[in-house]
Amino acid sequence: MTDILAWLGTNELLIILAICILIFGASRIPQLARSLGSGIKEFKKASKDITDSIDDVTKEDIEPDDTPKEGNENVPKDD
Repeated sequence: MTDILAWLGTNELLIILAICILIFGASRIPQLARSLGSGIKEFKKASKDITDSIDDVTKEDIEPDDTPKEGNENVPKDD
C-alpha cells in the first residue's frame, strides 16, 4: 500500500478528488466517507473478535488442566 502512495502527489490526489465529485456529487461525498469509515470500523471489530477467539482456543490448548477427570478414579493402573 505504501508503494502506491509513494507516487501519489498533490496533483494526482486533486484529480482523484475531482473525479469523485463528478461521479458522486459534492453532497454525497461526506455520506460515502462516513459509510466507508463505519465499514472499516466493523471489519476491524470482526477481525479483532476472530483473533481473540483464536487466542482463547490456543490458550486453552496450551494450559494444563489439573482437575481430575470424572470417572477415572476407579480405573486400575498398570503396575
